[in-house]
Amino acid sequence: MPRYTVNNDTVDDLLSNIKSGTIAIPEMQRPFVWDTSQVRDLMDSLYKGFPVGYIIIWQNPDVKLKDGSIAIGKKVLIDGQQRITAMAAAIVGQEVLDNHYKWKRISIAFNPMDETFEVSNSANQRSSKWIPDIAPVFVHGFDSFSFVMEYCKKNDIPDQMPRINKVINNLLAIQNNSLGVITLAADLDIDSVTDIFIRINSKGVVLSQADFAMSKISSNEVYDGNITRKTIDYFCHLLESPEDLRDIQQNDTAFAARKEFEAIRWAASKVSPIYRTSYTDILRVAFTYKFNRGKLADLVSLLSGRDFENREFKIEIEEQSFYQLHEAVLQAVNQTNYERYLMIVRSAGIVRRSLIRSQNVLNFGYALFLALRERKVENSKIEQIVRRWLALSILTGRYSASPESSFDYDIKRFFSYDDPMEYLRITEAGELSDAYWSVNLVQRLNTSVASSPYFNLFLIAQVKAHDKGFLSTQIDVETMLENRGDIHHLFPKKYLIQYGIPQAQYNQIANYAFIQQEINIKIRDNAPSVYMREVFHQCETKQPVYGGIVEASALRENLRQNCIPDGFEDLEIHDYQQFLAQRRVLMAEKIHQYYDAL
Repeated sequence: MPRYTVNNDTVDDLLSNIKSGTIAIPEMQRPFVWDTSQVRDLMDSLYKGFPVGYIIIWQNPDVKLKDGSIAIGKKVLIDGQQRITAMAAAIVGQEVLDNHYKWKRISIAFNPMDETFEVSNSANQRSSKWIPDIAPVFVHGFDSFSFVMEYCKKNDIPDQMPRINKVINNLLAIQNNSLGVITLAADLDIDSVTDIFIRINSKGVVLSQADFAMSKISSNEVYDGNITRKTIDYFCHLLESPEDLRDIQQNDTAFAARKEFEAIRWAASKVSPIYRTSYTDILRVAFTYKFNRGKLADLVSLLSGRDFENREFKIEIEEQSFYQLHEAVLQAVNQTNYERYLMIVRSAGIVRRSLIRSQNVLNFGYALFLALRERKVENSKIEQIVRRWLALSILTGRYSASPESSFDYDIKRFFSYDDPMEYLRITEAGELSDAYWSVNLVQRLNTSVASSPYFNLFLIAQVKAHDKGFLSTQIDVETMLENRGDIHHLFPKKYLIQYGIPQAQYNQIANYAFIQQEINIKIRDNAPSVYMREVFHQCETKQPVYGGIVEASALRENLRQNCIPDGFEDLEIHDYQQFLAQRRVLMAEKIHQYYDAL
């Protein structure tokens, strides 16, 4: 059975089918990302008969209605939105949304004398040689004969009438030009659709499953899928560009009057540096927590009305799925939920986004938080479970590879137990045993910062413990993270390089500590036996050390907080490897203590 069909449709037919709703174009309400010159170039290519790529459409499956009858599935445009929007703007005169959610016209001018296109501007609007906007030419009833006569008269070229008439007819023929339309079969799953898309798309653009799911959502107006899409889009946009709140409110008055807008407008005034969500993140969080599933392919199937048991597509499943997703999205963008989750994240010592290598760690944590709240788990237990799961996920790299499968596995098992804490305990017993802390974690610390999350976790542990930066009594690690303190080589980099130590060794995790910039400068490139002896001497003589330390006991406490082995002040180049081994053990112990304290 063919996986897809290839046909040719005229520009006019495509635009008519989209206008009538036969083909749903889900992206019309999103900002138009092409610049005006690209619209001009598209018109030029159509005029000259050049190929402009394929339009890809997915045929939704037929759905069984409640009375037993069958509704034919609508076609959804999944690739070609920008081209279709550009044609609608230039030929039909349809307005497009810009990046600030303002509606605007893109007018394309045409010069019949030399058959060139330009973006409409003040110069060609004043010139009699130009048609300043081609859209009126394509309006039904346009009198090309009268237009040609008037045009030639204005420009004093009566002898050019036959040629100009031919040019105008060629311009009008744009709407009769054919575009290749690939229609993907209704029975294809999302993985197959995605694979075909990647193989067909000559530009190498990857259609993510989230993109496909969002196209599916926004193309459905019957169950307010387009409202759900706007809620997600506007929320994520406001997190990044809060100044656009007024533009959205003024340019989408219908949505601004809805409860969904009231639910998201807070995002314009509350900016979190830790958890900044894209539409993919919100979609994944909402779906995972509400449906107890992690694979977005399942969401597409549910929104199509799929009954997984009977392998049928039913209208009641489609309706219920859209309703549940909408409610889940409102919970995900809810200010109270969002801010309470962020409080938990911060209480775990995660005070900056840079400390988390995988956004999906935060995504699953949020989904878990929402799911636990919906199941009326007491707040103190929610905080404990979520904090520990965040740390466990970082420690084990849980969502680094195949995150959808991991989401699916974890969310189902969390709620297969009467007490969700039980799954946490089972996972800890299996993955964070005594051997993990004393052996596995120590070995994983034997690497460079660039390739590992473990130094970040060590910093998180220091933040949680309110530790001070290396050789400082005044400024803690959290403050240094927020104000861009220096990452210091305990054995200075240049000192190690002069002895031939390679980059992979001098950039070891165990050779790093956070430090005030001015202290880092004073240490320079000396061995620990040089700069640390000076520090101890200053303490003994009651002289303030770089960061304000005076008492030797305070210095020892500072070294302990930074997991510096005893005798560090005597170490030189031949002690470097032993120092790394000792500090890895101390860092692993600190991370273990941090985790237990959660």
